[in-house]
Amino acid sequence: MTSQIDRTESIAMPREFKLPASEFKAKCLDLLDQIAARKITRLTVTKHGRPVAVLAPPASREDEAERIFGALRGRLDAPADFDFTAPVLDEPLGAAEGKLHE
Repeated sequence: MTSQIDRTESIAMPREFKLPASEFKAKCLDLLDQIAARKITRLTVTKHGRPVAVLAPPASREDEAERIFGALRGRLDAPADFDFTAPVLDEPLGAAEGKLHE
């Protein structure tokens, strides 16, 4: 039996595949290497034709940073004259001396 992966080698990115669990088991390490190299963007493993797992490479650091950048925009209200750089405490900190509280 020819797998879907063998038949679709010429497809351009993104490369998404479905394959049975038995075939995944036989080719697991090679498939994981291809996912890590981002040659496969999404792999769905099936049992009896039903999806049981989906594998994808983790997001890059840049993608994660882009995803969370500005996440709180529009959710924080501060007075126009509020100084975000001003010290928070009215008392001096003793962290340089190793003191947490005085």
